[in-house]
Amino acid sequence: MCLNHQLPDFSADRANAFAERMLGALNEGALCLMTSIGHRTGLFDTLAAMPPAGSADIAHRSGLDERYVREWLGAMTTGRIVEYDPDSKTWSLPAEHAAFLTRGAGADNIALYAQYVPMLGDVEEEIVTCFQNGGGVPYERFQRFHAVMAEDSGQVLQAALFERILPLVPGLPDRLASGIRVLDLGCGSGRALNLMAARFPNSTFVGYDLSEEAIATARREAEAGELTNVEFLVRDLSDFDHSAEPEAFDLVTTFDAVHDQGRPRALLKGIHRTLKQDGVYLMQDIQSSSELHNNLSHPLGTLFYTVSCMHCMTVSLAQGGEGLGTMWGREKAQELLREAGFNAIEIRTIDDDIQNDYYIVRKA
Repeated sequence: MCLNHQLPDFSADRANAFAERMLGALNEGALCLMTSIGHRTGLFDTLAAMPPAGSADIAHRSGLDERYVREWLGAMTTGRIVEYDPDSKTWSLPAEHAAFLTRGAGADNIALYAQYVPMLGDVEEEIVTCFQNGGGVPYERFQRFHAVMAEDSGQVLQAALFERILPLVPGLPDRLASGIRVLDLGCGSGRALNLMAARFPNSTFVGYDLSEEAIATARREAEAGELTNVEFLVRDLSDFDHSAEPEAFDLVTTFDAVHDQGRPRALLKGIHRTLKQDGVYLMQDIQSSSELHNNLSHPLGTLFYTVSCMHCMTVSLAQGGEGLGTMWGREKAQELLREAGFNAIEIRTIDDDIQNDYYIVRKA
């Protein structure tokens, strides 16, 4: 590709390099859509368990339509995800690729996150309108959001909650085993609370979330696990600074929930209010800086700013909120925590988690 331009400082080489980059972006964006489909249909899991096979065998094993599978395989082959043997007309998924694309990969399954691309694209028209007129897109407009988030958080929490996250707070696993009161705010589909309730039967757990759909899912999971020490309630947290029960909980948690609240300051003040004097607040939130230039080398920076623009920020603005956004960052988070009355703030990370910071927060 070649461009000519009359400006004296115009660099044709730089322009062509940028054009090639954008063509690559188009292909990679399309590949994300196909990767999402591969995850949702189980095609990656099927391929990982098969020897090299033709499209008919792959479709049969997957219970899917062969014509669609064959076209999907075309995208996967040109995208260098699966390998194709033109002599035998068979496809295979290299083990090194399966290690990051299958459900068996656990927390390393990157294919799961590709689902955010089509999910966010579904609200593009509304987002364009917000660019023109302001405002936001309400929570309920996002199809499959809770299902994807439950799978996302479940993948991370299943792998790390008991072995790496809870032990960040000295003595916390032992306290949970003995029996304390725990509150999870913005609990979504309740995966974290249900996991903890099953592991620590002597403790009691309460989860609040605005979404009736998410709470219904959380309750079904609790009932299926015969958990009697956990309760889920539909609750708007925008007035939590006034409605929170004073000094009622030993542990308060939020998992990737503060930055998309309509009134995050009210939420944090309510947490300070409801936490016992010797209690602890464990906040998981996105690992980032509040300063854009500090995020230039962030491995997921572009994705997170996109998720922010098309979900977290806009959902908050739809409630008349601050619109902090996904990348509100450590500096802003600490500012709001101190404003809420917290004086002891420690930020920790865990190995292999490039998404999250873990804030261990106390009143003093």
